[in-house]
Amino acid sequence: MNIEIYQVDAFTNDIFKGNPAGVCITKEALSESLMLSIAAEMAVSETAFLSLKDMNLKWFTPQAEVKLCGHGTLSVTHILKEKKLFNVNDTVTFNTLSGPLTALIQPSTIELDFPAPVLDFNITPSSELLTSLGIETEHVISYGIFDSKILIEVDDEDILLNLAPNFDRLKKIDGRGVLITALTKRDDLDFISRFFAPWVGVNEDPVTGSAHCALTLYWSEKLNKVKLNGYQASARGGYVSTELLPNGRIKLIGSAITVIKGTLHLPELSNY
Repeated sequence: MNIEIYQVDAFTNDIFKGNPAGVCITKEALSESLMLSIAAEMAVSETAFLSLKDMNLKWFTPQAEVKLCGHGTLSVTHILKEKKLFNVNDTVTFNTLSGPLTALIQPSTIELDFPAPVLDFNITPSSELLTSLGIETEHVISYGIFDSKILIEVDDEDILLNLAPNFDRLKKIDGRGVLITALTKRDDLDFISRFFAPWVGVNEDPVTGSAHCALTLYWSEKLNKVKLNGYQASARGGYVSTELLPNGRIKLIGSAITVIKGTLHLPELSNY
């Protein structure tokens, strides 16, 4: 059995930037164990699996399935466009664990329509988490939770940029992901962020679309704006334009570029 496999750099126009995603598109759905094995083999933060029969879209890190992945969805849509299965101005609808998601194909960008998470700031900050991240309490402006992930705003972008978390220590704390954000001095941006998820095998995610849903809600209220521009300040870095829609959902806008096209050879599938 042979399967087409791709690697796409998402939320960027340049190769080796943005967030790399594996993309696997098949007629029929693959088994969960096979998808997890392929994701581990691809060894990027997420690999997206699309079954064309029912347009069911799933995302796996090298260690676990996730409910929502922005750069994986962007990458799948980009490949569908490249393969001419969908064209400019088409809207693609995916069935996912987070409900129906749509992607509008534009000439040079893709617009994703994602659900908005619930933000809850009525929680007590974890001193152990902050210490493991290298953040001093007096620099924390906000500390909340969304979709089992922590959101922290710090008072200086240099603190965010210079973070060097202790990932071994973080993994000993219960968690799923932690999103750090700050205002930025850059005129072309509204905010910057970084996202850490060692609990699912991704120490630092290069660009996290789902996190930008939470960031859109958060900064839209603070800045009194519905259209925002963010930069995720990982080593690779990536730009995400966002919009808080009138219906409360989130629009994420980004570009992608294919860097690898190949064939996955699966001669023996008895274990899957």
